[in-house]
Amino acid sequence: MRDPYEVLGVQRNASAAAIKSAYRKLAKKHHPDSNKNDPKAAARFSELNSAHEILGDEDKRKQYDRGEIDAEGKPRFQGFPGGGGPRGAPGGGFEQYSFRTGGGPGGFGGGTGGGGAFEDILNSMFAGAASGAARGRGGRGGGRTFEFDGGGFGAPDLDLSVAMTVSLEEAVNGGEKRVRLPTGKELNVRIPAGVTSGQQIRLKGQGETAPGHPPGDLLIAITIAPHPLFRIDGDDLRVDLPVTLYEAVLGGKVRVPTLGGAVELTLPKNTSGGRIFRLKGKGLPKSGGGRGDQFITTRIMLPDGHDAELEALMQKWRDDHPYHPRGGMG
Repeated sequence: MRDPYEVLGVQRNASAAAIKSAYRKLAKKHHPDSNKNDPKAAARFSELNSAHEILGDEDKRKQYDRGEIDAEGKPRFQGFPGGGGPRGAPGGGFEQYSFRTGGGPGGFGGGTGGGGAFEDILNSMFAGAASGAARGRGGRGGGRTFEFDGGGFGAPDLDLSVAMTVSLEEAVNGGEKRVRLPTGKELNVRIPAGVTSGQQIRLKGQGETAPGHPPGDLLIAITIAPHPLFRIDGDDLRVDLPVTLYEAVLGGKVRVPTLGGAVELTLPKNTSGGRIFRLKGKGLPKSGGGRGDQFITTRIMLPDGHDAELEALMQKWRDDHPYHPRGGMG
């Protein structure tokens, strides 16, 4: 993966607020729901989530800046213990070896004599780094083979990234959903209550496998599907409420949908279209506890079809009670 700073388009000294702002802006731009005809949108969205997972976490960001983890959050190869080389070498550096022809069966001689092939010297060097003592000088007698573990230098990328779309109700209340992996495997995934669009769920050990390496992880990028009634605005919800002309003029109680069931809202007399009402605590769960609010915008709806009686009433009203709501607009 690319450098997380490059992915989010921020400087290395960017503040946490700047990183969060850049992530939100790019996540909105590259969200798969907004780029349904772009087959690469999901990959870009997943890359954004991975970058934010590192830079949005203070500890992980420091680890990345120090070079302890790579752009995917995996540990980097840190070299050998003892300050850059096997212990026992002069000054803490690599041990000294001399090479000469004819000194042994393999054509090379160790620094203290005896026949040893070049790979014996390498094996002894790495074995010495692992054990803390220089071994293998003088040939095959003390040689060891070596290998890197799965999380170190040269390890294959075994993580899998998939996108999952959940309903607004599933995001709020949690639940279980089945996901199909690129490998063809299917898993039942528990959706935590309060999950947000753009959030990433990591399932340890559910990625790809390779001999000699620990299994990778499964990274699931969450997208909340558009709802037929509600629009998400941070922790708040917004909904348009159709009202009749006589409800707007005369006022009265109207039923308003919420995620927890319909409630009654009292409309005052002479309620204009576009007026906004707030239902406190009827929004989405907040990460720190509590819930956001729900905002209702009134939309005055006229009856379908031609209504001669209504037209006659409006003509009389226009003649008897003229008013100019667009005054001052030019």
